[in-house]
Amino acid sequence: MSTHELYTRAPSDLNWQVPSASSARFSWEYDDGRDRLLALYQKGKDKQWDGAKRIDWDLEVDPCDPLGTPDEAMSLYGTPHWAKMTERDRGELRKHYASWQFSQFLHGEQGAMVCAARIVESVPDLDAKFYSATQTMDEARHAEIYGRFLHEKIGMLYPIDDNLQSLLGDTLRDSRWDMPYLGMQVLIEGLALAAFGMIRDTTDKPLPKQILAYVMQDEARHVAFGRMALRDYYKQLTDAELREREDFVIEGCYLMRDRLRGVEVLEDFGIPRAQAEEYTEQSEFLALFRQLLFSRIVPCVKDIGLWGKRLQEAYVDLGVFELGDSNLDQLMAQDEEVAEKLDAERFAEEERGRVEEVEAAIRAGEG
Repeated sequence: MSTHELYTRAPSDLNWQVPSASSARFSWEYDDGRDRLLALYQKGKDKQWDGAKRIDWDLEVDPCDPLGTPDEAMSLYGTPHWAKMTERDRGELRKHYASWQFSQFLHGEQGAMVCAARIVESVPDLDAKFYSATQTMDEARHAEIYGRFLHEKIGMLYPIDDNLQSLLGDTLRDSRWDMPYLGMQVLIEGLALAAFGMIRDTTDKPLPKQILAYVMQDEARHVAFGRMALRDYYKQLTDAELREREDFVIEGCYLMRDRLRGVEVLEDFGIPRAQAEEYTEQSEFLALFRQLLFSRIVPCVKDIGLWGKRLQEAYVDLGVFELGDSNLDQLMAQDEEVAEKLDAERFAEEERGRVEEVEAAIRAGEG
C-alpha cells in the first residue's frame, strides 16, 4: 500500500527539496588519519547488520497498544475529554500517539541519512568521510525499519512535524561544513536518542524494544563521531564563530522543545488547537518527558566546547542546565550493553527451543 494512503493528513508535498550552498570537498591526502576516528570507522564496518534478519518481524503488535503506554502518559489523561472516551477511543488514541512518535523517528532518520551523506561530501578530512559513509548506511537501515514498523504493524503515519522540518532545513541549507554535524549529530540525534531510550526502557512490547535497542546501538557511535569531529574543530574557532554556533543551538533547542507536543494528534480527535496546546502544557508526564529528552544534548554541547553565557542562560530557562554534568560516555556504553544483552537473551532462548525440539524428536523415535 502506498504510504500516501496511510497518512492521517496529506503532507503538503511528498517530495521536499532543500537548496544547498555547501561545497563538495575532496582530499588527496590518503594517510592513516586520526586513530580515534579510524577506530570508530572500523567499528562502524564491523557492526553493520540487516534489519530484516536481526529483528523478529513475526512478533505480533496490538495497533491499539503498540508500546504499552500507561494512561498517565497520555496528555488527555485526567481531562474531561478523557472521561468521555470509551476504551476503544483510548486504544485509538494510543495508536495515533505511537504512529506520531514513530513517524517523527522515521522522518528524522531520513534527515540523518541525508545529513550524513552531506558530511561525506563537505567535510575536509578523509577519515571523517570514511566514517560518515558507514553512518549513511546506518541511517538508511533505521529509516527502513521504522517505515516497516509503521506500515506493517500500525498502518498509519503522520507527516513530519513543522519544527523538526524547520530545524532540518536550517541544518541542510547552511554552507558551513560543521553544521550538519551540529544540527543532526548533536541536536536532532541527541533528542532522538533520549526519546528512543525512554521508550526502550519502559515498554513491555518485544518488537519495539528490539527496534529501539538495536538502533540506539548504532546511534551511540554516531554521537561519538560528532563529538570527536566538533571538539577538535571548535578549538580553532574565534569567539564570534563560537557564538554563531551557540545561537544555532539555542534556537534549535527551543524548536525541539516545542516539537514535543503531538498537538496534531489531539486535533485529529476533534480537540481545538488552543485547547490541545493547553492540555499538553498542563501534562505533568509530558513536562518530565520533555525535560529528560535533553539528557543527551546538554552534556554533548558542553563537551564539544559550546558553553557560553547565553547558552547557559537558555538551558537554565529550559530547566535542563544541570544535565550538563551527565556522563555521556556512560550513557553510550549502556546503549551498547542493552543491545548486546538483548541479543544474548534472544539467542539463548532460540537455542533452548532447538534443544527441546531435538529432545522431543528423540523421545518420539524411542516411543
